[in-house]
This record gives sequence, structure tokens and C-alpha cells, in this order.
Amino acid sequence: MMNKNKLKQKLIDEVEENKAELINLCSSLIKIPSENPPGDSTEASQFIADYLGQFDLEVEWHESSDKMFNLISSIGNSDQGKHLIYCGHTDVVPAGNLTKWDFNPFSGEVKDGWMLGRGASDMKAGLSGLIFAFALLKRLQIDLPGKLSLAIVPDEETGGDFGVPWLLKNRIIHGDGCLIAEPSSPYNPTIGQKGSYWFELEVFGVPGHGSLSPLAGNNAITDAVKAIEQIQQLWDINIEIPKEVQPLIEVSKRYMREVEKDREKFQSVLEHISVNIGTIEGGTKSNVIPESCKVQIDCRLPFGISEEEVSTFIKNKLETLDIDYVIRPFGFRSDANYTDAENPVCKAITENITFVTKHEAYGVMQWASSDAKHFREYDIPVLQYGPAFLPSIHGYNEKVEVEQIIRCAKVYVAAVIDYLYAE
Repeated sequence: MMNKNKLKQKLIDEVEENKAELINLCSSLIKIPSENPPGDSTEASQFIADYLGQFDLEVEWHESSDKMFNLISSIGNSDQGKHLIYCGHTDVVPAGNLTKWDFNPFSGEVKDGWMLGRGASDMKAGLSGLIFAFALLKRLQIDLPGKLSLAIVPDEETGGDFGVPWLLKNRIIHGDGCLIAEPSSPYNPTIGQKGSYWFELEVFGVPGHGSLSPLAGNNAITDAVKAIEQIQQLWDINIEIPKEVQPLIEVSKRYMREVEKDREKFQSVLEHISVNIGTIEGGTKSNVIPESCKVQIDCRLPFGISEEEVSTFIKNKLETLDIDYVIRPFGFRSDANYTDAENPVCKAITENITFVTKHEAYGVMQWASSDAKHFREYDIPVLQYGPAFLPSIHGYNEKVEVEQIIRCAKVYVAAVIDYLYAE
């Protein structure tokens, strides 16, 4: 009978012995600019395919949009056992103003124990760990009683239409469970997300000479301000959280109190609709009564309320104002979603975090959203776990601790054994 713990320890030791290769892999990926927009993944995709090719791993290329390539590679036996997907994205947010960086965002430099550069935390460190763990299982010729697929997507940071949802819609991937190497806390993978509802509100007015306002015309900007005041009341809705997810909410609050202690004051965001007035654009000149004002709004939805219910609430509020408006949904849209903590894919990750680190691990709720929702829409249980320095994500001077990259790769390779060799 196979001793799983012995095999896991062998693989963990191999990661430790070859950690320099892992760190070099991550550094090399960061050196390849893959900002989205524009979203050209050609160079990063070719580099990954070449790396996997060293170990005779075949890679399928799927171009979902111009110069956006999804890569799929699989090992194991597809005719028996379960199918596990390891997923990551190659795209990163733009580096922005280069003068505000303390280092070259595409240097991939390792300094004082930190990996530096755009994508270090989100998510080229996690992606490198997945690629390395996947290749390690192949080069060691581990006989898996099931299938492990590596799905590398080019489009997540702008909404992800040409990444995970494209692969699922076109039936290119499907599995029994999935791990996305998105940034997370070291001991707390993300097993649930709030929903998303992004929309643009456009309010229409009647133009006129500014010297006659408010007696003449109809000011679209002041009407939009009235509308914003009503929309912000979404936060005040008392939402009944379903019983089945209340334990997840409570353990996530514990996490915010005890782990990310600076987040303690934000605990209530898990049970309320957040409302962010992101952009506002209107008018042409100070002396012209504006005939149009556009406002883009990001709402995140807790469990217990749907996008349809939110839309109805907004419509009812705005109808009391006697304004001329239209609402156009766009971007991220989903209801709150989660994977049960007892699901085998969640247990495989959390239990191996503890196996590797000897530290308590448990899944928590994310107050934002991600590609995980797409897998759940196709009934694929999923969670997120990856190396990160959370304060640096999407900001200047992005970085991640080298030790976190190595630790996560150890968890990835051990979790495959527990998941696929499950009795």
C-alpha cells in the first residue's frame, strides 16, 4: 500500500533541493512584460511552453483573442480517478508611472529575500509554483491515479472574458476540482467570494446658458448627485445571510480580527453591499448647463441578495427622483459564491498547508471576486491559494517573499497526491 505522506515528503524535499530553479523561473516570467491592457501574452506563453517542453510536456495553444493565448497541458491517467485543474494567469496590471517605482518593475530582481516586480504577487509567483510543481511530477515520473491539468490563461485583470470563461464555454477544460494560484494569506486560502455588479449610470439633462441655472435647462450633474445619494443607500439594506454560509462569514471575521488585523474594522463589509463611485464624467464648460453625466459604480454583493434584487432596489429609488436616466451593466457581474470547506479540493490544500508549515490553516471569504466564480458556474469546486505581499498588489513596488514562493510550491505538489490518491 502506497504511503502518501512519504511520497509527499519526497516531493517537498525535491522542491527544496531545486528551489533555485523555481525562483529563476519566477524571475524570468516577471522580466517578460505582459500588461493587460493591451493583453499580448505571446512572449510569456512561448516562454512557458518552452520550459514545459524541456520535460517532454505537450502544450495545447488556444488563441481566444488576438495575441491572447490559453495554454493547456495534462499528465496522469484520464481514464481513471479524478481530474484536478491547476490554474493561473499570465497577464498583469499596467506598471503605471515608472518614476514612482523604487526599482525596475520588470527586473525580476531578488533582493533581501524578496522577489521584486510587476506581477510578483499577482500572480507570477503563484503561476511559477504551479508550473514548477506540474513539471516536477513529470520529471520524477510520478504515476498519478487520475489527471492533473495545467490551465494558463492570458486574460484575468480586465474581466477575464478571454481566459477561464472562454475555456469553460468552449468545453476545453473541465475537472472535478480546481486550485487557482491567486494571492492569498499564507495560511488562509480563499474559498468564497462576494458577488459583483458593475454598472454605468447616465443621467440626461437639458442644456442652457449657465448664467440662468437653476431657472433654465435641467442640470444632469446635479441630478446625478441626487441619484448617487440614493444608490449609496444600498449599504444600509439589512440582508439575511443564508444559514449555510454563516460559518464561512464567522471564520472570515475571525481571520480579519486575528490575522489581517488591519482589516478588523472592515468586518461588516462581508454582510453588506459595498458601493464605490468610481468615475464621474459630465458637462462641457462651466458656463453651460450639462446635458449628460456618466457615473461608473462598483458594487460587491454579499450572500443573501442577487443582482436582480439590487437592480430593482436602485430602480425604485431613482424613480422617486423624476430624473431621466439609463443604467448599463458592464464588467464584473456575479452573485456571491463559495466552495464548501469540506470539499476534497479545499481539504487537499488546507491540510497540506498545515503539513508543510505545521501551522493551522482554514479557508476564508474574499470581499472581492475572481475567476473562481466561473469554475463554480460550471459546478467545479475551486479555491485560491498563492504567495503574496498583499499590500503591494496592483500598486507600485510590488513584491513577494521568496520563502512564500517556495512554500506554496511545496503545498501545490503535496496537494496533488492527497487529492488524486484519495481513497
